[in-house]
Amino acid sequence: MSIHVAITRRVRLGTEVEFGERLSRFAQRSLEAPGTRGVQMLHPAPGAKNPEYGILRTFASAEDRDAFYASSAYLDWEKEIAHLTDGAPEFRELHGLEAWFRQPDAPRPPRWKMALATWAGVYPTSLVLGLLLAPHLHTLPRALSSLIISGCMVVCLTWLVMPAVTKLMHRWLHPHQ
Repeated sequence: MSIHVAITRRVRLGTEVEFGERLSRFAQRSLEAPGTRGVQMLHPAPGAKNPEYGILRTFASAEDRDAFYASSAYLDWEKEIAHLTDGAPEFRELHGLEAWFRQPDAPRPPRWKMALATWAGVYPTSLVLGLLLAPHLHTLPRALSSLIISGCMVVCLTWLVMPAVTKLMHRWLHPHQ
């Protein structure tokens, strides 16, 4: 199971360009760390009064995450950018539903809204997959056909359905944005 971590950094006014350049270089180097599965950077809007950068990291395991944040490469980078930032970074591990509903400039919606939005994506997806796949899988053992359908469900939800659902329901999920 992958581990997703959201990190927020407040950058001192006037140092945004330098911080962004250093962050980009470090992000590229950091992909070589064992167990690192990806990194995404969220930049503040131009002219933001409190420039805040978001960094989303994915690790293969909790051990890989811990090793990365204890590594000399990460600790050296923290020292390198200390004069460009205000305060310590804020870390938040993203779990399950939260990973689909993350918004860089908004609090996450209440869990009940995330659950209803997920249901709105799962129900029609399960109907469609059942109609399309079940007739072709009826000769397979039940466990294998369930494995295939659930795998297709996860792929559809992750890359197709939930991005569309969260976009369509954005105003309801994040009413104050």
